[in-house]
Amino acid sequence: MKKTFFYFLFLFSQLSLYPQVKDYNPSIQPTTHFQYFKPAEEHLFPGDCMPYYHNGTFYLYWLLDEGHHSGLNGLGGHQWALSTSKDLKNWKHYAVALGIDEDWEKSICTGSVIAEGDKFYAFYSTRFIEDGHSTEQLSYAISTDDGITYEKQKPNPFYEPPADCDRNQFRDPRVFKDKEGAFHLFVSGYKKDPVLSGQGGYLAHLISKDLMNWTEAVSPLTGQPATPECSDYFEWNGWYYLIYSVHSDTYYLKSRQPYGPWEWPKSQALLEKWANVYKTAPFEGGRRIATAFIGGKWNNKDSDGSVFGGNILLRELFQEKDGSLRTAFLPEVLPDMGSMATPDISTEGSRNVKVSKGEIQIDSRNGIDIASIANLPDNYRISLTIEPKGNYDEIGLYLKATDKNTKGYKLELNTNKRLVLIHNTLIEAVEGLDKPVELDVIVKGDIIDINVNNQRSIVNRLSEQKGNKIFFFVKNGSALFKDVKVFKIE
Repeated sequence: MKKTFFYFLFLFSQLSLYPQVKDYNPSIQPTTHFQYFKPAEEHLFPGDCMPYYHNGTFYLYWLLDEGHHSGLNGLGGHQWALSTSKDLKNWKHYAVALGIDEDWEKSICTGSVIAEGDKFYAFYSTRFIEDGHSTEQLSYAISTDDGITYEKQKPNPFYEPPADCDRNQFRDPRVFKDKEGAFHLFVSGYKKDPVLSGQGGYLAHLISKDLMNWTEAVSPLTGQPATPECSDYFEWNGWYYLIYSVHSDTYYLKSRQPYGPWEWPKSQALLEKWANVYKTAPFEGGRRIATAFIGGKWNNKDSDGSVFGGNILLRELFQEKDGSLRTAFLPEVLPDMGSMATPDISTEGSRNVKVSKGEIQIDSRNGIDIASIANLPDNYRISLTIEPKGNYDEIGLYLKATDKNTKGYKLELNTNKRLVLIHNTLIEAVEGLDKPVELDVIVKGDIIDINVNNQRSIVNRLSEQKGNKIFFFVKNGSALFKDVKVFKIE
């Protein structure tokens, strides 16, 4: 579960402290176009996502949040909500699947589920107060109705943090079954006395034969600068993957062996600053789906830091031959949209810009030149191909622009630095920016969501500028913008 200095600073500044949510109504939630979902109730938000696939159904458990983690005196007050789909297009929402039932329970933290026999088992941490201090201990619950509702089991909690683990840093259990039939839990923790100061984050490793009695085994991951939260683990086409988040930024490791030694990939495809704590699940046809949440901002200001809870985000994962992962938009969940005629292209008085048959050639090797389109709808999708002509400094777009003074949000491609930037957040180690780049951009409300070459994605939450214009620009270089298509989001 996301725990950063910024949102704790935010929550402690709040005067009102919420109890756990009791007014979530699954019957009024949208059932299609699930990307960017948040509850219809204005004051409710999704937090950490916990996907699971079983017998043709994609289960998405998610933390139900009110008050941006300030519930129950800042301990969260979270409960598990549930949304399911068989085709990723049509979704069904349920009442709280795993909730707070006792006064001592201050949050039902992030966890995971596994189906075994005719039951579903949910493993999670319960956060509560012990001797005047917050502590996190493992709990589990069983469902006999295919994962819709759960009954907590005794003892509750059933497992305390190991002696060398901080008692307030023991959460987010990831359960799985190995090929020999043994069950495993990877649990996020922090060592009291690490090998190197400030590098105590690790994953505790527990093993069981019956999902009830657990023994500690060798950790698969140590030496992290913070608790490695919301871990995920899976095998895919002979590669093993370990996913974890540090300060909500998601990293992955790969190996040909079940528990390492791990390889650091050439590119961290899940590392998107505003896509918090990715976790994944398989889907039919050998596909794999990644889920996260887009955090809110303190005062809806572009420069503000993140607060817990916001909108659900889904990506499709793809696997390269060397085991590296890449991400793309998940087509089944995208907003409803219709094609529209591409607006007229203006050269904005630039002398080094040529427009022909909907293509824009900008040759600005001595500086910067621009072209633009105007009168875009508030919510839209734009796709295009950018062909650099030789090396360049920067190429890209300004989104939500009004004029040259209120020029909107910069979307920059930079081949020399191998980065893609949208305003004040970026992704690094992006390959192929010196070749034709397929760019896909969704602007919906305050969310700007971008995919590059069906390989890397980046999202940001930007609300202050609201212009209906796009600037195309090239700085110290030359490029062709072509195949421009615009869709109105209904």
